[in-house]
Amino acid sequence: MISDETVSHELLVESDDAGSRLDALLARSLDIPRTLASSLCKDSHVQVNGRTIAKSLKLKAGDRLHVTIPPQRDPLEIKVEKVEELKIIADDDDYVVIDKPVGVAAHPSPGWVGPTVVGALMAEGYNITTSGAAERQGIVHRLDVGTSGLMVVAKTERAYTALKRAFKERTPTKIYHAVVQGLPDPLEGTIDAPIGRHPGHDWKFAVLEGGRQSVTHYKVIEAFGRASLVEVHLETGRTHQIRVHFSAFGHPCAGDQTYGADPKLGAALGLTRQWLHAKKLGFNHPVSGQWVEYESQYPSDLEGAVELLRNGEY
Repeated sequence: MISDETVSHELLVESDDAGSRLDALLARSLDIPRTLASSLCKDSHVQVNGRTIAKSLKLKAGDRLHVTIPPQRDPLEIKVEKVEELKIIADDDDYVVIDKPVGVAAHPSPGWVGPTVVGALMAEGYNITTSGAAERQGIVHRLDVGTSGLMVVAKTERAYTALKRAFKERTPTKIYHAVVQGLPDPLEGTIDAPIGRHPGHDWKFAVLEGGRQSVTHYKVIEAFGRASLVEVHLETGRTHQIRVHFSAFGHPCAGDQTYGADPKLGAALGLTRQWLHAKKLGFNHPVSGQWVEYESQYPSDLEGAVELLRNGEY
């Protein structure tokens, strides 16, 4: 199936993105695969300062980009394919808990042609509940494509109903670990600031008056000088909440150039995405009501960055 929609975007290259490759900036800013970003350049769907660009190039601050994304795969079509890096943490009669790798979306969406949690579980033979939207079968909460870690997916109708209600009522415990630039002051606290869609960039979010209530609790676990490892407890679950809050706080997630991270530090740490991992997940069992908890280890890229920070090798 093919979608009949063409989507256009206008982007302004900010000083923090100066020197970035065109395809890398497009992938990061529009949350699309790097391969799609490259093909858009190759197929003359990108203009820089009014000139059509057929290959990638280094960008300058102030460059204006016009991007046209032609019709892609129907966003409702689930691409069934295995994801070798996706780990099954728990396989219950009513749900499955997975450790999602970076580069995998929770479910299909417009413009995304990469692997999804829904498609990967189907490829492994899981029978996921059909509750909810067709393309979001069993999905009761989400992680960004660039964020790794724990997710629970409902396998039955009763689990979907119970877990969806639980996440709406904020009863599950969601604990993330993040490496943020600098040292937050105080070392433990709460960021309570409303979040809404960024007024100048439709792919970003920002702290805005009139935005949706967003509350993030944090505690510094380890300080390295230029960066700190923090434990984050989400009270609410807004899109990009941790990234937006720590950026507004003056301590963006390392490697997160979309929200103002230092590209030199990210490169020194070998990061190609934000250092953010869904570390722990706890919730009441959707049938028995018993409290269950799960924990995930850091993937190799994030673990390697922490070791470099601990050893001062950056």
